[in-house]
Amino acid sequence: MRATEEDSGKSLSQLELFFRPSSVAVIGVSTMRGKIGHEILRSIVDGGYQGKIYPVTISAKEILGLKCYESVLQIPEPVDLAVYALPSNLAPKIIEECGQKGVKNIIIVSGGFKEVGGSNVDLESEVVKIARRYGMRIIGPNCIGVFDGKSRFDTFFQSHERMVRPPHGPLSFITQSGTYGVAFLEEAAEDGVGVSKMVSFGNKADVDEADLVRYLGADEDTRVIAIYMEAVVNGRRFIEAVSEVAAKKPIVILKSGRTSLGVKAARSHTGWLAGSYQVARSIFKQAGIVVAEDFEEMYDCAKALALQPLPRGRRVGMLTNGAGMTVSACDAAEQRGIFVGTYSEETKKKLEEALPKFALVREVVDLTGSATSKEYKITMESLLSDDGIDLVMPFFVFQDTPLDEGIIDVLPEMQRYGKPILGVYSRGIYGREVARKLQ
Repeated sequence: MRATEEDSGKSLSQLELFFRPSSVAVIGVSTMRGKIGHEILRSIVDGGYQGKIYPVTISAKEILGLKCYESVLQIPEPVDLAVYALPSNLAPKIIEECGQKGVKNIIIVSGGFKEVGGSNVDLESEVVKIARRYGMRIIGPNCIGVFDGKSRFDTFFQSHERMVRPPHGPLSFITQSGTYGVAFLEEAAEDGVGVSKMVSFGNKADVDEADLVRYLGADEDTRVIAIYMEAVVNGRRFIEAVSEVAAKKPIVILKSGRTSLGVKAARSHTGWLAGSYQVARSIFKQAGIVVAEDFEEMYDCAKALALQPLPRGRRVGMLTNGAGMTVSACDAAEQRGIFVGTYSEETKKKLEEALPKFALVREVVDLTGSATSKEYKITMESLLSDDGIDLVMPFFVFQDTPLDEGIIDVLPEMQRYGKPILGVYSRGIYGREVARKLQ
């Protein structure tokens, strides 16, 4: 048992070098803007990475003020991580050289492996065999790599001018799709939500979801894990990993490949065959994982879990100045086994005395369109202090003029109760502006 734990610790320690290497070699760097290798190098430099950077190319002596090397074997110092951005047919030779150099880990950004089928399936297998012979770990191929919010290290070929990186924070995202990775980080940056780590793992020839979930489960900077996946290679291993980690950290999963067409698309995307969605969904829920139906729901769930304390139970107090949204919310709550309006008679009486006569103090406290920030404060304090409520959901129609922007000062005061507050607002330009201020 001890040997197993030691091996696990070594594995997690090696995965750490993907995010915080002391040195990195970028293999396949071009002098031209817009080329993948050049943009990866520029992202590492522009991000403020503090380690040693070694461009590897035969086309220049110096790029971005950094000395270039024709081969990784010519680099005079140890290399923790290599980022590969050359054509796939050159991979076996270059990976062999990385092994000889003593490189610990490799991110293969390039495509042209298993996802295209034919002999390229064997090419990917050959690369993995070489890496394992030297004890190297691989993320990819066919990916954009990693982002670390604390060290500011990232291997993306999306420039800083086009893609904003979020601040450091408690949310981590692992994804089979680089596109979803970009979208997730952009959403987080726009919302000011901090990200600990993002990993795009592509074909997952070596490092897969189970490895990354276990790593993030042990990562002190990660509080919530979001996952986008198309197919699972080893279902039992993955479920064991998420079940173990979900007991201490929330996990939100979005799985695609739910239909025959989606399964076909998943296979052409990363070379993996997606299984039955309904079976996967059932297993995920049994493991205590939040299952999202689309990208927006996955992001919103992960964000809410990252920014709020976890609820102690399933009892929700709702209040609103526009009843329509809460009708839909009540339907959704009952379908999911969530109880609404479980506050005490004492709290009900207190609210009836404090609020205007036209306010409806029922399962949902409807303050009506005349609601002010003062009435929201009274209601939220009453619900949050009630032992029968685990979570409070204020619904806002910010467009209703009586609801003044004093509400922005009200919500921070509510944090002293130590219960989660999940705000919902009606869409619109003004609504989004106020919601951002509240967040």
